[in-house]
Amino acid sequence: MVDRILVGSGADVVVQNRMSQAYRLVRMLLRHHKRTFFTAVGGAAVFASCTVASAVMMRRIVDDVIDPRFNEGSVGAGTVVTVLGTVVLLGVVRAVGVVVRRTWAGRTTWGVTESLTAEVVDRLAEQPVPWHRAQSTGDLITRAGVDAEAATSVLGPLPFASGVVVLMLLSSVWLVVSDLWLGLAAVCVFPLLVALNVTYQRRVDHFYDTAQDELGRLSAAVHESFDGVVVVKSFGAEHRETERLAAIAARLRSARLGAVRLRSLFESLLDGIPTVVNIGLLVAGAYRVRAGALTVGELSSCIYLFTLLVFPLRLIGFTLSELPHSLAGWARIRSLVDQPVESDPALALLRAPGNDVVLRDVHFSHDGEREVLRGITATIEAGRNVAVVGATGAGKTTLLHVIAGLVPVGSGEVTVPESGARLVFQEAFLLARSEEHTYELQSRLHL
Repeated sequence: MVDRILVGSGADVVVQNRMSQAYRLVRMLLRHHKRTFFTAVGGAAVFASCTVASAVMMRRIVDDVIDPRFNEGSVGAGTVVTVLGTVVLLGVVRAVGVVVRRTWAGRTTWGVTESLTAEVVDRLAEQPVPWHRAQSTGDLITRAGVDAEAATSVLGPLPFASGVVVLMLLSSVWLVVSDLWLGLAAVCVFPLLVALNVTYQRRVDHFYDTAQDELGRLSAAVHESFDGVVVVKSFGAEHRETERLAAIAARLRSARLGAVRLRSLFESLLDGIPTVVNIGLLVAGAYRVRAGALTVGELSSCIYLFTLLVFPLRLIGFTLSELPHSLAGWARIRSLVDQPVESDPALALLRAPGNDVVLRDVHFSHDGEREVLRGITATIEAGRNVAVVGATGAGKTTLLHVIAGLVPVGSGEVTVPESGARLVFQEAFLLARSEEHTYELQSRLHL
């Protein structure tokens, strides 16, 4: 794929392609849930604004309350009430912003997950039985469950990440206004941290894509093995099935460990860099205060604000780390939902009044070469109990599937009542495994 080629300046193109994919992903996910999402974004913006305002009040507390009390021996009661009242008010508004952000972000995530799951289930219901016979039920269940949750995992931290962007912009302005040189030194760290986040996201993509694919394969394999447990035990194939599942689980484990190793390195750097910069700001700020270019309150405000930024900046990294996970889940869902609906064999059945079932010169073949049904002509009258008898593999089940319209006939005509024909199966699962897996299992057991 083009977006995975990392040669020279082409890496910039890769990042742009991935960001473009992310934008399209979020736009598609939010097409029916924009109101709740932007409500969460609004709450995040309120939180960011109040955070910067609290740093401004930190300067006033130091310069207008604490410093006069130590140097002059007293401070006006009106000043204390005004400053502390403003701090309390900012705290309340900030808390409201947090509640709004978290509540509506959760509602958005679960609402989109529900919509995606419903879309997958609707498409599964639209597809006829022959399409399902070529699929694995375990994999289909994964698409509607695990993949849907993976696709929406980026929506949870996204409102907070948008608030962090607002916080960075407002903080940059405030830091530069407080002290030009100290502010520029602090602001220069932001692009470094953003670049660190982008580099991490780009390198971890492969592991998340692989892990999501292997998780789907593991779910399908486990479901198939449980469904065929009687056959597996009958032929003593437990060891072979265990090895097959262990191989898939090992690949999944390897992909997950690769992602964890990268994430641990990334988070260490994300913690270490701001801490070192904070120490540098404190030392440089002390010299600026000594030179009279900066007040103690302004230095405290800068250090306080930069310290507050460390944790929110992690949210950008967390959001970017969830992005490849969501893209992998979204790709698997779209590969299923975008498949065209195949024609339903039941629509090709002739309908006639009455309850008789009539077959005229019916032919059917699974592989297009060996005919299972050859020139079947019969009339099954209404109200009669008819038994279909034959050796294993003679086509008894296939004949019933043809009558019910579950498989298309090769040639001939099948006439059923106007209400159609229905089957009651002995097995608990109607669509338990693909035909390809059945043939593979038989070959492994030397059937």
